[in-house]
Amino acid sequence: MPAMNMIQALNDAHHVAMEADDDVVVFGEDVGYFGGVFRVTKGLQEKFGKTRCFDTPISEQGIIAAAIGMGAYGIRPVVEIQFADYMYPGYDQLVSEAARLRHRSAGDFWAPITVRMPTGGGIFGGQTHSQSPEALFTHVAGLKTVVPSNPYDAKGLLLAAIADNDPVVFLEPKRIYNGPFDGHHDGPSVGWKNHPKGEVPEGHYTVPLGKAAMASEGSDITILAYGTMVHVALAAAEQAGVEADVVDLRTLLPLDLDTIVESVKKTGRCVVAHEATHTSGFGAELAALVQRYCFFHLEAPVRRVTGWDTPYPHAQEWDYFPGPDRLAGYLTETMAI
Repeated sequence: MPAMNMIQALNDAHHVAMEADDDVVVFGEDVGYFGGVFRVTKGLQEKFGKTRCFDTPISEQGIIAAAIGMGAYGIRPVVEIQFADYMYPGYDQLVSEAARLRHRSAGDFWAPITVRMPTGGGIFGGQTHSQSPEALFTHVAGLKTVVPSNPYDAKGLLLAAIADNDPVVFLEPKRIYNGPFDGHHDGPSVGWKNHPKGEVPEGHYTVPLGKAAMASEGSDITILAYGTMVHVALAAAEQAGVEADVVDLRTLLPLDLDTIVESVKKTGRCVVAHEATHTSGFGAELAALVQRYCFFHLEAPVRRVTGWDTPYPHAQEWDYFPGPDRLAGYLTETMAI
């Protein structure tokens, strides 16, 4: 199998989907001639033409609205919002229209759209280029929310999202775009761009939405994570000297509750890790579910390791991240109870 980073794997998924189905179209800000700010759509316009891969005005509301109309007509749009932070002007269209279309029309119309967004920090992008707004989407009935952690899953999940008949929010962690992040460092000195790429099969395959993966297995403690934090969790478990079940959620909604419950009942301890702010983050939902379904198996309280409840700190983003040192400390404390 060829070795790819996440950008290359996502680009390959676009090619595969567009070759297989003429109804798949790609549009957004700078996705055409320029190939996207992170080059995920590089070469698509050259290969498939300007009617199937084209640039749009800087209007997130217009991008999402156009995708909804095209989806209702039978087209499968894949749109790129240049950064997840830019989604807010189009949020109403996504929530009030796309998420509800199939239900409010009693199945007469669908919104088979995929909304791709680079998410999270790691590039010193500041407050308007580094947010992790996944909880805003998981709160909305009718949307599906996906966050891959590696190139193999990124391609398979994107192909599954494009084929899905409901709207899918596809969040791509920028910190692991160029290669698997080893998670062992808390600062920008980490050479994650130089890490080995992941093996990605050629051609078409899918990773099912709503199914988690085990990044590692152990009997001491369960760590629930997604995206970049999967790699941080693996590093933190090694640093803390614990044998951890690291559950890579992959899809936040629909959520693979069965895998979570099975793991926590086995280990009796659970720590949740994500990059977004603490209050009302998706980790709160995970902690509540673990409390409900695993209460009599828990040996310690469920802990959350997250970003701080502050506006995103541009210059201090590597202190803002829940890195392996902070997560390892929580693991050690939880194991001591």
